[in-house]
Amino acid sequence: MLYRLTLLCFVLLAATAAPAFAAGDDVPNWLQQAASAKPPAYDKDVPAVVLHHEANVTIGEDGKITTNTTFAMRVLNREGRRMALARENYHNDSGKVREMKAWLIRASGDVKKYGKDETVDMASVNNDIYNEVRYKIIVAGDAEIGDVFGFQTVTEERSVFNQAIWSFQVRIPVLVSRYTLALPENWRASSVTFNHAKIEPAVNGSTYSWEMRNLAPIEPEPASPEVTNLAPRIAVSYYPMEGARQNGSRTFDNWTEVSRWYTELTDPQAASNELIVAKAKQLTAGAKTEMEKIRAIARYAQDLQYISIQIGIGGYRPHAAADVFAKSYGDCKDKANLMRAMLKAVNIDSYLVLIFSGDATYVREEWASPRWFNHCIIAVKVSDETQTPTVIAHPKLGRLLIFDATDDVTPLGDLPEHEQGSFALIAAGDGGTLMRMPTTPPEANRVERQSEVTLNAEGAITATVRENALGQVAANYRRVFRSLSRTDYNSVVERWVSRGANGAKVNKISPTDNSTEGRFALDLEFTVGSYGQVMQNRLLVFRPAIIERRESISLLESKRKHPVVLESHAYDETVRIKLPEGFIVDEMPDPMNLDTSFGTFSATYEVKDGHLLFTRKLVQRAMTVPVEDYAKVRSFLAGIRAAEQSPVVLMKK
Repeated sequence: MLYRLTLLCFVLLAATAAPAFAAGDDVPNWLQQAASAKPPAYDKDVPAVVLHHEANVTIGEDGKITTNTTFAMRVLNREGRRMALARENYHNDSGKVREMKAWLIRASGDVKKYGKDETVDMASVNNDIYNEVRYKIIVAGDAEIGDVFGFQTVTEERSVFNQAIWSFQVRIPVLVSRYTLALPENWRASSVTFNHAKIEPAVNGSTYSWEMRNLAPIEPEPASPEVTNLAPRIAVSYYPMEGARQNGSRTFDNWTEVSRWYTELTDPQAASNELIVAKAKQLTAGAKTEMEKIRAIARYAQDLQYISIQIGIGGYRPHAAADVFAKSYGDCKDKANLMRAMLKAVNIDSYLVLIFSGDATYVREEWASPRWFNHCIIAVKVSDETQTPTVIAHPKLGRLLIFDATDDVTPLGDLPEHEQGSFALIAAGDGGTLMRMPTTPPEANRVERQSEVTLNAEGAITATVRENALGQVAANYRRVFRSLSRTDYNSVVERWVSRGANGAKVNKISPTDNSTEGRFALDLEFTVGSYGQVMQNRLLVFRPAIIERRESISLLESKRKHPVVLESHAYDETVRIKLPEGFIVDEMPDPMNLDTSFGTFSATYEVKDGHLLFTRKLVQRAMTVPVEDYAKVRSFLAGIRAAEQSPVVLMKK
């Protein structure tokens, strides 16, 4: 199993005898102590262990935040070598990395030091043209198994909020993780703990310290929750007490306050002008329904070039709609904001929505803060005439159609899968609130497949397949299709067909992308020279489920540590196989019907007019299955797999 890391999060990655240090190595005491620690034995697949990770945060009376971060890790296997790196994010307009240095301590005790010459300053994303969000990085490219890599950074910033989030762990084990907050006199802090029992801070005057030790690795498992929903973390808010000096930053006590703040920040940016009004009316001129009007404007917003240009207030404020319209580009909040202005021009109200993209379980109700969010979408007020699975009922605002103008493969009426079911903030002043986003039903995310197959007496087949996908299944197919050259796309399809029909020669691959209706079709023609197996010169054995389902998971382990996350989708296939002359069916699997709280599956077999008719139907509901029900979901999936692998036996007359 693999322990995956990304550069989207601050690097927490950092069993041999402790090295002896030579004089003049200039290794700080904290790193020497960390390198001397003897971690327990871990499974061979664990790539590294964090020996020490600490952030000492000092809040000045003027609001300046100074953070001293120290970090050390030991490399345990070959994969762990790439984790020997230091990375620190900063906002170019409100912060800086004042100091950054690192050390690589060999198992022999030799030390390699890194400083300014080895530090690279980069934009956090390629399309951030003003490079407002940046990071500095040091990579120890020559780290070896048993080496200890450590780094220390000092950053300064001015935050918009008196709030912070600290994760004690990613996937790899941690010996010591500590977050210390030093506040001005007469300030206090409070915290909420997630994914763990309440972690109480040690308090000394106005200094608070939260600490965890000896955290075991979080093993990756198929269909498990995101690591952000498993690793312990705290959310911290700090406040001036009565009579204390204010620093100009914000703390929020409830979600209405967050909604009011963001509405006041963004409403002026949604002001329209004559050009926007004219364009909105042009786009909707032929629209006959409310949905058609919204779809025309939504498509325009999606087609705008995505370029990130962060401005003010921590990057939360969108550009003025008039500027985005004039330049024809913007980031997520710019696209949603322009769409809002255009909808208003045709008398349709809408609201910006703050959401976390990447983990539907990340945002929690207990802690009200804009810091949860990394993405902006839109909620459009609709009447009863607009019916679609992505409409939610707001207690004050009425029916709201949720739409992501940034995801160009997901049309209006659908929502990216990683946003479905998540908590998001509807920014509507005092009427705004945190709400659960819609989850589309399985029938809205389905694949319908029709296969016509001719089987000859030698076991060769000729097959024609027509596949129609809808909803998020179609969006996934569309994303792959658009991201690859036609040659590479054809290769992907050929490999998929060959997994079920080994040795397949694919003669036709014809995709049809209908993004307006949220559909994606694929027509295939292929042959396989020896699909069926001839036995004893009188039996012919073959599987009716010729092509694999693309949306499937396999749970093979008998035990499980984490819940199973199931996605919402449905599958319906009919395979019509013309049987070879001179053969009759000797053995055929029994029909199967599985019915559980998380899904249903059926498989049928029928012989009629010289053809075998095989059907399989799956409905899988979106839910998180607790560990105690793992055996049930494993049995359900195993039953499906058995039915799809079951052979039919033909016999010569």
